[in-house]
Amino acid sequence: MKVRELPAALAWLALITLLGTVKLWAADSLPPLKDGKAPQTMEELWAGYDPRLEPLDIEVLKEWEEDDVVLRVVRYQIAIFKGQKAMMAGVYGFPKGGTNLPGLLQIHGGGQYADYKAPLTNAKRGYATLSIAWAGRISAPGYSVHPDSVKLFWEGKTNDPNYKVTTDWGPLDAYHAPCRNEKNGFANVNAAAWTLDAVESPRNNPWFLCTLGARRGLTFLQQQPEVNPEKLGVYGHSMGGKLTVMTTASDKRVKASAPSCGGMSDRDSDNALYKATIDDEQSLKRITCPIIFLSPANDFHGRIDDLQKVLGEIASKDWRVTCSAHHNHQDTEEYQVAGLLWFDQYLKGSFNYPQTPESALELKTGNGVPEFTVIPDQSRQVVSVDIFYTVQGQKAGEKNNQENTKARFWHHADAKSDGKKWTAEIPLLSIGKPLWVYANVLYRLDTPVSGAGYYYGLYTAKTVNISSRMAIVEPDQLVAAGVKATDQPSLMIETFEKGWQKEWFTYDLTGKWAQTTHKLYDDKYKGQAGAKLSIDVKSEMPNKLVIGLDKHAAEVSLKGDSDWQTVILDAGDFSNGDEVKLAGWEGIKGLRLGSSGEWKGAAPEFRNLKWVTDIK
Repeated sequence: MKVRELPAALAWLALITLLGTVKLWAADSLPPLKDGKAPQTMEELWAGYDPRLEPLDIEVLKEWEEDDVVLRVVRYQIAIFKGQKAMMAGVYGFPKGGTNLPGLLQIHGGGQYADYKAPLTNAKRGYATLSIAWAGRISAPGYSVHPDSVKLFWEGKTNDPNYKVTTDWGPLDAYHAPCRNEKNGFANVNAAAWTLDAVESPRNNPWFLCTLGARRGLTFLQQQPEVNPEKLGVYGHSMGGKLTVMTTASDKRVKASAPSCGGMSDRDSDNALYKATIDDEQSLKRITCPIIFLSPANDFHGRIDDLQKVLGEIASKDWRVTCSAHHNHQDTEEYQVAGLLWFDQYLKGSFNYPQTPESALELKTGNGVPEFTVIPDQSRQVVSVDIFYTVQGQKAGEKNNQENTKARFWHHADAKSDGKKWTAEIPLLSIGKPLWVYANVLYRLDTPVSGAGYYYGLYTAKTVNISSRMAIVEPDQLVAAGVKATDQPSLMIETFEKGWQKEWFTYDLTGKWAQTTHKLYDDKYKGQAGAKLSIDVKSEMPNKLVIGLDKHAAEVSLKGDSDWQTVILDAGDFSNGDEVKLAGWEGIKGLRLGSSGEWKGAAPEFRNLKWVTDIK
């Protein structure tokens, strides 16, 4: 890897030039308010603004090559605010010698960084990528800007060895984690010393400012000689997911979009002006380009029930969704790769996405047990069809509970296939709760696809998942259809027979055996007072097994031989980091099986995870 820093003399020359440019470009980028009145709609918010008009005044802060990829830490002009220039930093990369490349804008999440691994891995697949550092944080070889470095930049402490030039919002504040001003907030449109307008205005909101900076990032991409300016896509995770939706809605240059874990659930503001301009619904209904939503079923920031509203709100008819069961705010390769393949289809024409699976929930059945049917598009090899359901969603009109959202247990229904359609019964323990059901269809890829995931972890996917719409049925509908409660509580939590992993999960991409489940949070598997938790374990070598229950854990010594070892634990055997013992089984949301230290030998075998009540 070759690394080149700009000489100090050139950096000073660039600074002098930029100061001159600021004087020449004194007019603000956004027009003053008319009669002191703030924009009241999204159209008014962006009226008269063209992100292509102003000069970018690009700075290259660092440049290097890695694996035949050219990478640069850059800054470009966002805008002139209150007579001062604001600059966006980021990492730009493209394949060396590449021409006519599709361009991707990547937008990091709230606690994340602009990271060189996104442009690097995308370049290897034929893309030019700009990863913008809207919060000022950057991760690149020899150019690390962490939160403390951002503060040094604010304070102008150029003599500190950790000082780095980064994003500069000028007189405004669109930073995050931390914000430059403690009272700044992304849920506000209030006026303050650090805002653009002196009255309540959506132009004061950091979401708007970051979206403006992202739109200028599209202009940056369009002006690069190796980029095809007509082939632009945008993607981002978490807060970057919301910014992806806002950027896609406000800029017709975006030809494909892939938000993950954000951009659908910001709907709860009590401020009418915020709801009319910044609320997710305002952006979603203005999206016309192809879009795929990467939305884990237990995500707290982009909720799966809101996703169903989204599909009726967007103007685009070309959409897909991919929803991993059990996951919250992170994912594994078969889901993360969906965004890359979306861009392959719409920016490169090198992939053909199967259509969204057809699905139907039948409530009126002969035995009173609902049935869910899925018909997948079989234009590509189907690896599996999995049907998931939960009864832990809130009723219509009820406020979402974040802890419940993250811990919902998704039952896996055993589906039978006739070669064209897959059908599964959905047995219910109660008909007093809403029923949510959807399907995942896993497809084989012709060749493996590698990328940098939501948190820039490297992965290689051999399959891609596409999800169906989710059916949502309220309790009164279940009653009216004659649905019966036919399921029963179970002392057996897990047999570990074939397919057991469908109701467990891990985020680990290295193939380690540790797993987690939310089964104990479901009424079917809840522990009762006086019961003990039992599991049979077989370990090839002596090891330490850790069984975790939320923030509590118990460590068990395994003898290591060919015999099964039965482990029986009471609630008092589990303690947290403060050595406080677990009082009982009530309210447990997550159970995990893992190890203390490095696991020796082959992965353990498990059987008969259950509650026992007859131990004397």
